[in-house]
Amino acid sequence: MTAKRFQGQWPKIGIRPTIDGRMGGVRESLETQTMNMAKSVVSLLTSTLKYPDGSPVECVIADSTIGRVAESAACAEKFRKEGVGVTITVTPCWCYGSETMDMEQHTVKAVWGFNGTERPGAVYLAAVLAGHAQKGLPAFGIYGRDVQDAGTTEIPADVKEKLLRFAKAGLAVATMRGKSYLSIGAVCMGIAGSIVNTDFFEDYLGMRCEGVDEVEIIRRMTEGIYDKEEYEKALIWAKANCKEGEDNINRADLKKDQAGRDKDWEFIVKMTLIVRDLMIGNPKLKEMGFGEEALGHNAIAGGFQGQRQWTDFYANGDFTEAILNSSFDWTGIRSPYILATENDALNGTAMLFGYLLTNTAQIFADVRTYWSPEAVERVTGKKLEGLASAGMIHLINSGAATLDGSGCQNDKDGKPTMKPFWNITEAEAKACLDATTWMPANREYFRGGGFSSKFLTRGGMPCTMVRLNLVKGLGPVLQIAEGWTVDLDPAVHKILDERTDKGWPTTWFVPRLTDDSNFKDVYSVMNNWGANHGSISCGHIGADLITLASMLRIPVCMHNVSSDNIYRPSSWNAFGMDKESADYRACQTYGPLYKK
Repeated sequence: MTAKRFQGQWPKIGIRPTIDGRMGGVRESLETQTMNMAKSVVSLLTSTLKYPDGSPVECVIADSTIGRVAESAACAEKFRKEGVGVTITVTPCWCYGSETMDMEQHTVKAVWGFNGTERPGAVYLAAVLAGHAQKGLPAFGIYGRDVQDAGTTEIPADVKEKLLRFAKAGLAVATMRGKSYLSIGAVCMGIAGSIVNTDFFEDYLGMRCEGVDEVEIIRRMTEGIYDKEEYEKALIWAKANCKEGEDNINRADLKKDQAGRDKDWEFIVKMTLIVRDLMIGNPKLKEMGFGEEALGHNAIAGGFQGQRQWTDFYANGDFTEAILNSSFDWTGIRSPYILATENDALNGTAMLFGYLLTNTAQIFADVRTYWSPEAVERVTGKKLEGLASAGMIHLINSGAATLDGSGCQNDKDGKPTMKPFWNITEAEAKACLDATTWMPANREYFRGGGFSSKFLTRGGMPCTMVRLNLVKGLGPVLQIAEGWTVDLDPAVHKILDERTDKGWPTTWFVPRLTDDSNFKDVYSVMNNWGANHGSISCGHIGADLITLASMLRIPVCMHNVSSDNIYRPSSWNAFGMDKESADYRACQTYGPLYKK
């Protein structure tokens, strides 16, 4: 990022080296080993993880090892001052559990007990986790599979995996806290996800909900409350980089002439600047005399209602949503914003989860159509092959998906991927733009006009489809489906794509199938999906999402992640032998993370 987007600092990870408090030989013999464990964790986390702006994650170690309650209190005070939101307690030995444990209500907690024979680190781990369970402060246990020698500073691979999974999810929790979700407009066409539930955001995510009427965009346009110089730069960039497609969408009486389309480009570019300013503010506006508008809403995510009150009269929001959700614009390559189509705040939340876990752009899409092999052959005369041979799901939305979703960024093997912005090259950003055509909006849907992005996602990209739903009497639940994007025969794609909407971006998605009834075939995934939208993140991040959900006390109702990769707080083991039933009972028992 070229500028700081949010109030406050990025949350830090606090490392708590706990030790046997018995002085006179025992404690003294363990000081170096215990502190070296803490330093090893810091080295791992700071060299591996980054904040959404690309800077390395920061860690804070307690000023001393923690053997008694006074040292616990001193550590807690230091962590409060330093902005710590996530804690990892480490020890190679026995410690006094209730005296040395993290008792802060809202920090996310883990404990690594060293697997060694010289001292009972594992005994402390079990004891302190029992204390966390008894006091209603869930903590994640970390215990290496293999015994290590007392003097080693190496972190085993299985311990690294848990440390990183915990830290990524914990930082996501801490980053959301205190930020805003901004609704621009209200409920879109009766879509339940855009009925923004403030209790959910406050109680589960620690966020506040902000709202502005869409007329605020028109007010700012009319009164000139936007950066005029930036607007001119953005418009020139859009004309140079956003190729306009021929209008083969609309009937003759609905087509706009070139002058009308040019007006639409001016409108939607201006609108994009204003929506961004509404989310995060803009100091330039203060220089212009608009101090209130310069502040923004501290929004880490937002949504734009659009249909229908806006789009029946004004150009649609597809360009604004697509460009803000992308990792590049007229300012260059930068971190994406999270902006939900149709103000679907629940899908916006799913996008936010994926973004904070990966630092990459997220695809917003309709989970539109399941195509069976039989239906495809009937319609096209051709059989599906490869990953798509058992059918696929057509992910498509009204031209608002991130342009990163074209799959025109490459991993080290040349395969399609979506990267954190600091790893995206200028050539890759240009390739994503070149792969996108901006089609005149379908004016039967969008009477005011505008443009919708159109691209086809490259096949072979591992991805995870996610959805958050609210169920009355139950609360929030999360759905997860790992899978891959697929390439189709171009002739097959053309026939299927044009049956839906030939002016919108398409992603063909195949979930990984398992023995679970929800994933026995592709049809079952589509049939059991809980809403009309999904958020798609590059990579198989289902295990990270499950860990994050448990921290927030959100049960997972559907996933295709191996049970070996499920990592939740240790107290979840006390709620029954079936992992998913236990998840529901634990989340219900503990309640929302920020419950009052």
